[in-house]
Amino acid sequence: MVTELNDKNFNKTIKSSIPTIVDFWATWCGPCQMLTPVFEQLSKDKEFEGKLKFAKLSTEEHPEVAETQHITGIPCLIVFKNGEEVDRIIGFYPAPALKRKIESVLGEI
Repeated sequence: MVTELNDKNFNKTIKSSIPTIVDFWATWCGPCQMLTPVFEQLSKDKEFEGKLKFAKLSTEEHPEVAETQHITGIPCLIVFKNGEEVDRIIGFYPAPALKRKIESVLGEI
């Protein structure tokens, strides 16, 4: 399940002790549209259950949050733990490659 973030719930969501991966995206972004089904698919992966939360934030609707996170290119996935950025994944990845990257990040934290 992917949680929709906004300027009101963003900080509370990323301050979780369970790591949270946030997809910063926009409707006009082609690679973002390609990433959406991949991100949704991975959010349902049993391997990440209880280990990683999935969320997304529209940079069009909440530009101030994107600005505070220094988003300069999208799609941009940021992994947060306890409110701190742990890693940043920029650009489109197919499902197997993105899953490996996320597993690598989780293995380091």
